[in-house]
Amino acid sequence: MSMRTLAVGLGARSYPIHIGPGLIAEGSLFAPHLESGRAALVTNETVAPLYADTVERSLAACGARSFRIVIPDGEAEKRWETLDRVYGELLRAKADRRTVVVALGGGVVGDLAGFAAATYQRGVPFIQVPTTLLAQVDSSVGGKTAVNHPLGKNMIGAFHQPLAVIADTGTLDTLPDRELAAGLAEVIKYGAIRDLPFFEWLESNVDRLRARDAEALAYAIGRSCEIKAEIVAIDEREAGPRALLNLGHTFGHAIETIEGYGAWLHGEAVAAGMVMAARLSASLGRLPMADAQRLEALVRRAGLPVQPPALAVDAWLDAMGRDKKNESGRITLILLDRLGAATIEKNTPAGALEGFLSGR
Repeated sequence: MSMRTLAVGLGARSYPIHIGPGLIAEGSLFAPHLESGRAALVTNETVAPLYADTVERSLAACGARSFRIVIPDGEAEKRWETLDRVYGELLRAKADRRTVVVALGGGVVGDLAGFAAATYQRGVPFIQVPTTLLAQVDSSVGGKTAVNHPLGKNMIGAFHQPLAVIADTGTLDTLPDRELAAGLAEVIKYGAIRDLPFFEWLESNVDRLRARDAEALAYAIGRSCEIKAEIVAIDEREAGPRALLNLGHTFGHAIETIEGYGAWLHGEAVAAGMVMAARLSASLGRLPMADAQRLEALVRRAGLPVQPPALAVDAWLDAMGRDKKNESGRITLILLDRLGAATIEKNTPAGALEGFLSGR
């Protein structure tokens, strides 16, 4: 299976997404972005023993001197204290504005290292090297970087585009089954919001994806990145249609915030949130119930939860009331009109939302 390269078209900030097996050992993919000759490799305690040496050899092959920053693993570490630790390591190493941050890991590492790069000395370049399915299809692409706050997920962050995304599909071989399923939630999302034929392909191939069929995974990653790149190129900073990428996230982020970061994986929370969004869309009469049932069935077949935790309505509304998409005190939701067609809804009647959340 050969490498595939896509482009995120953002003018002077455009960059490639390289997808394929064995890419972290290809120094030629890093070389164009290492003119300074110095790199900070940010990774975590789980990924470092598996892949950090390989990446460091690739950096050295480009003539780059690198140093390693290793943070603890888990969503609970996506916080200010861990970010400050990264800043400290950069300062102790005397990293300057031309030092390239290389984010090697899943979504937590990518988001946190990306935010460090966005803010250290007012911004330094970085490369995304995602090692989870969720990061390869979603969080590594588009330039969103952030840390969590106890009152809300991803509430402290910045837009900062990478120089490149190097998605080595071989790293998925060591990904736990639960993490693989979590990544499938974001893959399903792309079909649900924008591409009915892709959704139908997922219905036919979800078992191959769960079995880690290399060809199926490569296609799913590539199509997901294509869809995200198209939307990001239109709306880099989420002033409009990019919000469609948040199907399931308003409910999902609330689950993560209330239950505690890490209790639910992000993809698990998004999966339950997508099913909730589909059910709400159906209850409002905008989505055929059969479509909502198809989405729920696919989510279940992917090994993901279709029911949220039992939470009080007030807790739901409080957490959802801090969502970044909200305007003028009203909760913004991403709903479905049909499979393959999502819409941004800023005027869901409060009574309808409360009734839905209470199960009425």
